Formats: sequence, structure tokens, C-alpha cells
Amino acid sequence: MKHLAYLAALLPTVALAQTDPADWDAVTAAAKGQTVYWNAWGGSTTTNDFIAWVGDRVAEDYGVTLEHVKLTDTADAVTRVLAEKQAGEDDDGAIDMIWINGANFAAMKEQDLLFGPFAEQLPNWAFVDAEGKTVQTDFTVPVEGYEAPWAMAQVVFIHDTADLAEPLGDMGAILEWAQANPGRFTYPQPPDFLGTTFLKQALVDLMDDTSVLAEPATDDNYDAVTAPLWAFLDDLTPALWREGRAYPATGPAQLQLIADGEVDLAISFSPGEATAAIANNQLPDTARTFVLDGGTIGNASFVAVPYNSGSTEGAMVVANFLMSPEAQARAQDPNILGYGTVLNMDALSAEDRAAFDALELGIATLSPAELGTVQAEPHPSWMTRIADDWIQRYGVAQ
Repeated sequence: MKHLAYLAALLPTVALAQTDPADWDAVTAAAKGQTVYWNAWGGSTTTNDFIAWVGDRVAEDYGVTLEHVKLTDTADAVTRVLAEKQAGEDDDGAIDMIWINGANFAAMKEQDLLFGPFAEQLPNWAFVDAEGKTVQTDFTVPVEGYEAPWAMAQVVFIHDTADLAEPLGDMGAILEWAQANPGRFTYPQPPDFLGTTFLKQALVDLMDDTSVLAEPATDDNYDAVTAPLWAFLDDLTPALWREGRAYPATGPAQLQLIADGEVDLAISFSPGEATAAIANNQLPDTARTFVLDGGTIGNASFVAVPYNSGSTEGAMVVANFLMSPEAQARAQDPNILGYGTVLNMDALSAEDRAAFDALELGIATLSPAELGTVQAEPHPSWMTRIADDWIQRYGVAQ
């Protein structure tokens, strides 16, 4: 009996990592003193500064220590968690939270590498615009509470109006302009996420009916569906910066080419990025943004918690704070990040909504009406195959 009592005494410690997300008092109590290793893209100084601010705030309010593990490729974090599972390291893994979406989320969900569901039990979920924004599917994959949204993104094109005065309405117009102005356009080298985004956006814009992209790519339909993309790229590549023999490694590197006067056009997944870059003296004040006439791809950024995190409560605290009106308003400020919010303004208090209303979006940021139609992300399988094929067809050594 003493042995059984001893085992029973251990059970609360074992259960600590599985605190019910709906019991917020228990979550915050368990989170105090935890360190959360957030694996997140580290290629942007402004984003890194925002994450550092989040760390300060969750430390102040909840006693949680946030460590930003800077990634160049989110797939590296997925691989790490999978390797830990295969090695039987099911407790206190190296990663507590990941900035994730798309194919990486689909892979972790399929392989049972995620803690949850938790997102819809967090207190600040009540403010999320679950109906009006794409926060319950991720590249067509149902989220089902296994990741929490924290930013909205939509493809825009940044142009330096000193050299490219008018917006370009579609991919055909971009091709025509690029051929008339060789070397003045480029995009990040896939598999960089912004590079693969350009490929997806080109495919979507070149198709008359995109419904097939909502389903997984198959051997039967892949070649026919992607043929217009490869024809387009075959024509575009020789007209790119350095004739397509080199590409910027990342989005910030691409913007630097505009700042240096080497190119006039760049792709972005943040409608407020140009304004933020102007404010930070990273782009000339002649930079502006446009979307294509038929609309552009949009999606949400999420955070997910690996199944073997030893700090699930701390990770939930960070995820919840990221959805707070305070964090969302700061992220939308073009002087900070310029990210779109995941919140429903009608769900906020008058005071919280006033913080959003007071934001000056800036000279290079399109209004929600000007952003126009949001096109859905293709199923992740399309991105994976297209990126692999691009590397085979056009890839160059960095």
C-alpha cells in the first residue's frame, strides 16, 4: 500500500505536462518558471525584436522565460522533433514551440508530433476572427486546435515607383515588364518560403480554374497542371537579376537589392512590410505595394507545440499572449512589423479597438479594401513538388 501511495504521489508531476488547456489558472501556475524554446525564423531583425519584446512581456506577467531559437528553415525543427520521437525521447524535447504553417504543419500533424488540441481553449481565442479569416485551415489542412494563429499575411508586390511607376496586373504583365527591363526583378531562391510563394502565386494566377489545387497533387494531374508555370518560368528566368544564375537567399536580401538600386520589384507576404522598411530606412520612400488584379494568396502564421515539449504550459502562455489585443496591435504597427491581425475588431473592448484604430498604416500599405480578393493556399503537396522541381530545373548553388 505504501508503494501504491508513493506512485500516486508521483502522478501529479507526470500529469503536469498535460495540464488541461481549458483550466487557465492551472496552466499559468504550471508555466511559472518554465523556459520555452521557440523555434522561429530568424531572418528579420524587426521580427527578432518583436519576439524579444514578447519574451519580456511573458516574463513580466507569467514568469515564463522565452528563448528564440533562430531558424533558417522551419523544416529543420520538424526533422528534430521526428528524430526525437524515433529515438524515444518523448519527454522534455529540445523544442517547445514552432512558428509554423503549410507543409511543415501537415507533416507534424500526420506523424502525430503535435501537442493538443489546445488553441481554441486559450482565453484570447475569444477575440480571434475564426469565421472571417483563414485560421481554422492551414493550406487546406484542418487545424483542429493543434496550432494557434498569430499573424495574417497576404502576397503583395513591392515596387520602387521611381523606376516602376505603375502596378502590374498579372503574371503576364510581370513577364512582359521583366523582358523589357532585364535584370530588374528577382525572387528568393526556393526552398525559401518566399521563393516558393512566388512559384505558387504564379501558378494560381496563370490558371483559369484553381479548384484542383485544393486537393493533393497526384502523378496523374501534376504535369498538366504545372505546365503553364514551367513555360512562364522558362521565359522569365533569362530576364531576371543576374539572368537567373543567382538569387537572393531570403526576403530581406531581396529587399536589400531594391535599396541598393539593383532591382525594382520584389514579392512580400506582409502588406505592411514596405512601410515598415521605409520607416527603418531599409527601403527608399518611393517604395509602394500592389496586388494582382485577380487577387493574391493569403494565409495565417501559427505557433504549434511539439508532443514532447517539457514546457507545454509555458508554450500555451506564449501562444495566448500572441493572440492578445496588446500583441496583435503591436505586430500590426508598421513601425514594428506591419503584420495583419487575426482578431475580430467587433469582439474587442472599445479601448482595445481604439489601439488598432489609432495605427497609421503608412504610405506604402494597402487598405483591406485595396488588398482585394484573397486566394486560397494550394494543398501543401503542390508546394513540395513544385519546389523540388524548381531546384532540378533552375536551382543554383548559393
